[in-house]
Amino acid sequence: MMSIQLDPHGQSITRRLNMAKNATRDANELCGLARGVLADGSVNQAEAEYLLQWLGERPESLAVWPFNVLFPRLEEMLADGVLDGDEEAELIGLLLDYTGGGSTQGGDSASRQSSALPLCDPAPDVAFEGCNFVLTGRFVTGTRRECEAEIVQRGGQPQKSPNLATHFVVIGDLGSGDWAQSNYGRKIQHAVELRSDGRDIHLISERHWANWL
Repeated sequence: MMSIQLDPHGQSITRRLNMAKNATRDANELCGLARGVLADGSVNQAEAEYLLQWLGERPESLAVWPFNVLFPRLEEMLADGVLDGDEEAELIGLLLDYTGGGSTQGGDSASRQSSALPLCDPAPDVAFEGCNFVLTGRFVTGTRRECEAEIVQRGGQPQKSPNLATHFVVIGDLGSGDWAQSNYGRKIQHAVELRSDGRDIHLISERHWANWL
């Protein structure tokens, strides 16, 4: 009988990775939904209630950011059945923070982000054994420490910043499309410069990286 591989917390690794992939999918859907809600610059009662219902139907994603912040806050806001002006302003701020701010025009944020970020095209195969990884941005798959542990477990080595020894730069799926103005844009720009100099360094999305775990 084949044994089930468990992580250090006693959870099935296969189940946990599937949960992470589902959370990534839900995060992308939420980003598009949030931009649609913000398209007119406001959030009404019905939209807030729909967001709460939508989040509640995805219980396995509620343990990760931004679901673990947005869901309980929405519950508090709507506990009295009314979304007042102050609560609407706070909710708009939360959604803008999640989508990266900037334009509130509707559309598929995930696709715009993918086109704006300098990802390798086509995306390369991802090897872990003996390879160095730099993680940057916000990750759906887990905390930075958890994601780095997944790399180490597979024989890879996390790095803080890109350098001549870096093989992969993984960009979190929750990053803003306006990466050049973000806090982590310098890491991405440095990796692009190394790649332009002919270095064998690959910039990949969190989603692509997670599919190779």
